[in-house]
Amino acid sequence: MTLWSKARTRSRGGENEPGILARCSTVPARSPGAAGENARDRLRRRYLHLAALLAGTSLLSSLPLLPAGAAATKTLLVLGDSLSAEYGLARGDGWVALLEARLAATPAGRDWRVVNASISGETTAGGLTRLPQLLERHRPTLTLIELGSNDALRGLALTATESNLRRMNELARAAGSGVLLVGMMLPPNFGAAYGRQFAGIFRRIADSENVPLVPFLLEGFGEDATWFQPDRIHPLAKAQPRMLDNVWPVLGPLL
Repeated sequence: MTLWSKARTRSRGGENEPGILARCSTVPARSPGAAGENARDRLRRRYLHLAALLAGTSLLSSLPLLPAGAAATKTLLVLGDSLSAEYGLARGDGWVALLEARLAATPAGRDWRVVNASISGETTAGGLTRLPQLLERHRPTLTLIELGSNDALRGLALTATESNLRRMNELARAAGSGVLLVGMMLPPNFGAAYGRQFAGIFRRIADSENVPLVPFLLEGFGEDATWFQPDRIHPLAKAQPRMLDNVWPVLGPLL
């Protein structure tokens, strides 16, 4: 029995193009003018002068490396609690880190960067307080919200939990970000009625606000203590891929 018994700009490679000076050499030669300089020489001289100016002002290194039409970087902001903050795990073992690795291994995912703003012990009130600054700083394309469990564990009012989650959804969308909500469930010892009320929060928001929902982050192993740390609250490293697999079917299409 566990507590949970019944979420960079990339340069695209391509053919090497000839250097700018080499391209200048393809300009057809014309008869020298009055000054004895043909069109090709004049063009080469102008580009040499420009290159010297750029080198002298250190601007050459700042020229964009992306080819024309390349996609801009997209940001996935993860706002969660200890379940997403690698509590009790080695750095890089958490499901969010595994998500980042999965994205880096897929062509479409390479245009995404992941910002994990999760904090152990975070409540929906804390997440709501931090979210405006996170949105302003990172300007995410998609915001994944995995919060609410600590509200219930602390006996906080579920009406406030729902209100906070709704407000976070509003703020993210107002900032131009999509939203993905990750739901949780409570153990039986909290009472069946309370458990239904808690789980219902995520479904109501998803339905009324048209928000994609992962119903239960720990689906498939939440009742098995062998997948949890000694506190029976936080999943072991071996459970992290399963958590990612629970999130991916909903998250993947959004990317």
